[in-house]
Amino acid sequence: MRGPIRLDLFIKSLIMLVLVGISANAAAENSRVFGDYVVHYNAFRSDTLSPEIAKAYELTRRNNRIIVNITVLKKVMGTTGKPVPATISGNASNLTGQLKNLEFREIKEDTAIYYIAELKVSDGEFLKFKVNITPEGEEGPARLQFSKRFFTY
Repeated sequence: MRGPIRLDLFIKSLIMLVLVGISANAAAENSRVFGDYVVHYNAFRSDTLSPEIAKAYELTRRNNRIIVNITVLKKVMGTTGKPVPATISGNASNLTGQLKNLEFREIKEDTAIYYIAELKVSDGEFLKFKVNITPEGEEGPARLQFSKRFFTY
């Protein structure tokens, strides 16, 4: 017989799912393979997070704020991969050439590790992201690039 569901574990699991990119405006998973690693990434409006999740992780919920989320997994045969610590840095540039620095912070939840950065955006702003990812123990960074347009309506 199973015991009662622990609310704290349920909430942590829900938070982890949201921060790895399952949000109201994230229809598809984004990932890239770099050698022995798979990098999952996403950028989404912060107002898609619940107030509880935003508060728990000290994130600003607004329609003109986005969250960039990166997770690094080492390939392990027969599994979805093992989360590994990494050094992550990068920036985003818009069509006018304005450069926005990404300041990532690490979040650990049980065995999960993810990195998040927040940015302000304007309505219709198109951003090109350039992110350097160096898994712990590796010498050179993997270079991830992706683009996305944001609407603040």
